[in-house]
Amino acid sequence: MSEIKYKRILLKVSGEALAGAAHRGLDFDVINNVCKAIKECTDLGVQVGLMVGAGNFWRGVKDGADKMQRSHADAMGMLGTVMNSIAVADALTKHGVDARVLSAVEMHKFCEYFTRDLADRYLNEGKVVIFAAGTGNPYFSTDTGVVLRGVEIEADAILMAKNIDAIYSADPNKDPDAVRYTQLTYAEALAKNLRATDITAMALAMDNNMTMVCFGLDEENSIVRVVRGEAIGTTVKN
Repeated sequence: MSEIKYKRILLKVSGEALAGAAHRGLDFDVINNVCKAIKECTDLGVQVGLMVGAGNFWRGVKDGADKMQRSHADAMGMLGTVMNSIAVADALTKHGVDARVLSAVEMHKFCEYFTRDLADRYLNEGKVVIFAAGTGNPYFSTDTGVVLRGVEIEADAILMAKNIDAIYSADPNKDPDAVRYTQLTYAEALAKNLRATDITAMALAMDNNMTMVCFGLDEENSIVRVVRGEAIGTTVKN
């Protein structure tokens, strides 16, 4: 237990990351690597919550823009997160990790309905809890969903595993002069309009004094390294 910095985490993995090089669908090599890291964390005694996006299937605000009513497009995105959650739960089970999918929208045929107390109980029992369907409401991203759930379960930190290794002042793929940050306050991130997450998620994390670490999923053993307190990526806090 002395090896870990965070006892209870909420990990966010983007849907695009789960798609791997194909950029659509599910890359089970990527999923299995995530599951191995989660298992290593649970073996260390870390309580792990997980939320996955749906960008590998559908992004409501992008794919449905000017073509669908926003609430309907966002509903499709929520369903995409449920599909991803079921896939990751299945993979975790194959790695010997007990996982439960809790959905913000009732769909008892496929997963359990989220309540804070049920999630807390499962985490204390050593199960990995996968939060599906975002907040259950349109106009809110899974970034906001992960902060909301992180606050509800009283996580020690939110871990944002992304396709980029840190927060930058601009897109480093487009701007060679982009500045890489290792530490930020929420006030600085909001003032500089650094869109590591959406503004609602940042404001909610700031209001609830939540620590957030943004780092690259494809860096070797990055999830476990963050849990152990290694300074990778960007840490954001008040």
